[in-house]
Amino acid sequence: MYNNNNNIAVYEVMGESMSVSRKRFIAGAVCPKCQSQDTLAMWQENKVDVVECVSCGHIQRQTDESVTPHVRDQEQVIGIFTPK
Repeated sequence: MYNNNNNIAVYEVMGESMSVSRKRFIAGAVCPKCQSQDTLAMWQENKVDVVECVSCGHIQRQTDESVTPHVRDQEQVIGIFTPK
Protein backbone atom coordinates (compact mmCIF):
# COMPACT_ATOMS: atom_id res chain seq x y z
CA MET A 1 0.00 0.00 0.00
CA TYR A 2 1.32 3.50 -0.78
CA ASN A 3 0.35 6.78 0.86
CA ASN A 4 0.93 9.66 -1.60
CA ASN A 5 0.30 12.39 0.98
CA ASN A 6 3.52 11.77 2.92
CA ASN A 7 5.54 9.83 0.31
CA ILE A 8 5.47 6.85 2.67
CA ALA A 9 4.87 3.26 1.65
CA VAL A 10 3.33 0.97 4.26
CA TYR A 11 3.96 -2.77 3.94
CA GLU A 12 2.79 -5.70 6.01
CA VAL A 13 5.55 -8.23 6.61
CA MET A 14 4.86 -11.32 8.72
CA GLY A 15 1.85 -9.67 10.38
CA GLU A 16 3.63 -6.42 11.26
CA SER A 17 3.32 -3.16 9.36
CA MET A 18 6.49 -1.41 8.22
CA SER A 19 6.66 2.16 6.90
CA VAL A 20 9.30 3.17 4.37
CA SER A 21 9.72 6.70 3.00
CA ARG A 22 10.82 7.49 -0.53
CA LYS A 23 14.57 7.44 -1.20
CA ARG A 24 16.25 10.83 -1.69
CA PHE A 25 19.80 11.51 -2.84
CA ILE A 26 21.98 13.78 -0.69
CA ALA A 27 23.62 16.35 -2.99
CA GLY A 28 27.35 16.79 -2.45
CA ALA A 29 27.62 14.05 0.19
CA VAL A 30 30.67 11.77 0.16
CA CYS A 31 30.53 8.08 1.12
CA PRO A 32 32.69 7.42 4.22
CA LYS A 33 33.75 4.03 2.83
CA CYS A 34 34.47 4.48 -0.91
CA GLN A 35 34.77 8.32 -0.97
CA SER A 36 32.37 8.58 -3.97
CA GLN A 37 30.47 11.85 -4.19
CA ASP A 38 26.72 12.16 -4.91
CA THR A 39 26.06 8.44 -4.37
CA LEU A 40 24.30 8.53 -0.97
CA ALA A 41 20.55 7.85 -0.83
CA MET A 42 18.55 8.48 2.35
CA TRP A 43 15.17 7.20 3.52
CA GLN A 44 13.32 6.26 6.71
CA GLU A 45 12.19 2.80 7.85
CA ASN A 46 10.00 2.81 10.99
CA LYS A 47 11.46 6.12 12.26
CA VAL A 48 15.03 4.94 11.61
CA ASP A 49 17.09 7.05 9.17
CA VAL A 50 18.91 4.88 6.63
CA VAL A 51 21.73 6.14 4.38
CA GLU A 52 23.09 3.85 1.66
CA CYS A 53 25.83 4.36 -0.90
CA VAL A 54 24.54 3.16 -4.28
CA SER A 55 28.14 2.74 -5.46
CA CYS A 56 29.62 0.41 -2.80
CA GLY A 57 26.53 -0.62 -0.77
CA HIS A 58 27.74 0.87 2.55
CA ILE A 59 24.76 1.37 4.92
CA GLN A 60 24.41 3.56 8.02
CA ARG A 61 21.36 3.63 10.31
CA GLN A 62 20.45 6.19 12.96
CA THR A 63 17.38 5.98 15.18
CA ASP A 64 15.27 8.92 16.18
CA GLU A 65 15.74 10.05 19.81
CA SER A 66 12.09 9.22 20.55
CA VAL A 67 12.63 5.59 19.50
CA THR A 68 15.86 4.91 21.43
CA PRO A 69 14.52 5.36 25.03
CA HIS A 70 11.48 3.18 24.25
CA VAL A 71 13.67 0.29 23.09
CA ARG A 72 15.97 0.57 26.13
CA ASP A 73 13.04 0.42 28.60
CA GLN A 74 12.00 -3.01 27.33
CA GLU A 75 15.45 -4.62 27.62
CA GLN A 76 16.08 -6.99 30.52
CA VAL A 77 19.36 -8.61 31.51
CA ILE A 78 18.74 -12.23 32.48
CA GLY A 79 22.33 -13.07 33.36
CA ILE A 80 25.92 -12.55 32.32
CA PHE A 81 27.86 -15.48 30.88
CA THR A 82 31.54 -15.60 31.82
CA PRO A 83 33.42 -18.47 30.14
CA LYS A 84 36.21 -20.18 32.11
